[in-house]
Amino acid sequence: MAVEDNLKPIVTEETNPTENPIDRYHEEGDDTEEGEIVTGEGDGEGEGGDESNKSAVPESHPLEHAWTFWFDNPSVKSKQTPWGSSLRSVFTFSTVEEFWSLYNNMKHPSKLALGADFYCFKHNIEPKWEDPICANGGKWTMTFPKEKSDKCWLYTLLALIGEQFDHGDEICGAVVNIRKQERISIWTKNASNEAAQVSIGKQWKEFIDYNNNIGFIIHEDAMKLDRNARNVYNA
Repeated sequence: MAVEDNLKPIVTEETNPTENPIDRYHEEGDDTEEGEIVTGEGDGEGEGGDESNKSAVPESHPLEHAWTFWFDNPSVKSKQTPWGSSLRSVFTFSTVEEFWSLYNNMKHPSKLALGADFYCFKHNIEPKWEDPICANGGKWTMTFPKEKSDKCWLYTLLALIGEQFDHGDEICGAVVNIRKQERISIWTKNASNEAAQVSIGKQWKEFIDYNNNIGFIIHEDAMKLDRNARNVYNA
């Protein structure tokens, strides 16, 4: 799926930034959303007439994998509770149309509260180090100034769900972390597969035109060393 060059930001109503990021999901039969694929409407003439128009169903474009959005709400986080206890799955989508319906009605990173974590992972993979599929992996991370990651977050999502990576089977998903700076990370499955990890890092930079150096940290190192964990690969 090609990345669209002229995507414009979606304007949403002002809401509490700690609420579910997809808080206005709806369907409006006559409103065409950005990215939605629309079929032409006939005039009722020809074979089938009005009956064929009434029974027509918009074409659906399935993705290779189903994906799930997850949200970690900063308003319910506590130092006394285990990490991940406030993490919740929000919505699973499996078609191009479902993705755009969600994206067009969700808060972008710049509108999320400080401390929020918003994930998009392949369905049935939980965004936790302890998940069996993530346990032996690691992550590439890019950093952005406050409120400057929206476009790169969208392009990262499009690259993931559009299967644009040569080693897409190595990818678990992506997350945007809202802190003093905003961080976007891609999580992968097998940190020891250097060729695949480096390929993912280099392609990711190309897809979103990111010029700074990025590093890959192994999850196991991050668990043991926390902020002292060092990059094992660079791109």
